[in-house]
Amino acid sequence: MAKKQKQQPGGTPATVALTAAGVDFTVHAYAHDPSHPSYGEEAAEAMGISPDRVFKTLVADVDGSLVVGVVPVAGSLDLKALAAAVGGKRATMADPTLAERTTGYVRGGISPLGQRKRLRTVLDDSAGSHPTICVSAGRRGLEVELAPQDLADLTDAVLAAIGRG
Repeated sequence: MAKKQKQQPGGTPATVALTAAGVDFTVHAYAHDPSHPSYGEEAAEAMGISPDRVFKTLVADVDGSLVVGVVPVAGSLDLKALAAAVGGKRATMADPTLAERTTGYVRGGISPLGQRKRLRTVLDDSAGSHPTICVSAGRRGLEVELAPQDLADLTDAVLAAIGRG
């Protein structure tokens, strides 16, 4: 069962950014199972939250620039739609090592918040149909729940239909 807690001192860069912004959020911690085939689905199961409210953070290369796509864990990222959302022509998934080095987070724990180098962000527009959504808090086994509009505001995200169910 997921454990709810309020931010404590010395959190991840994502939770530090949320605290500094004065945004309401809840941290959900769970025991990460390295053998689980999907980080996002594991998070949804562990927290007992519908997979359409748990979003994964994916880093893509759009015409030579890294861009973050935030989509529900139950689906996948539509790379063509992501490119279009930022005015690009072509998108491919970014090299995982480059994504980790640029964001400052490890794969499976990349957060759209508190990145080492702030990347352009696109949030799937389905997020707006929920009062709160969960995204990675910056490490495997740690999620942060917040209002989708707060996430969009803090990341200057473009809202677009970039998820495929």
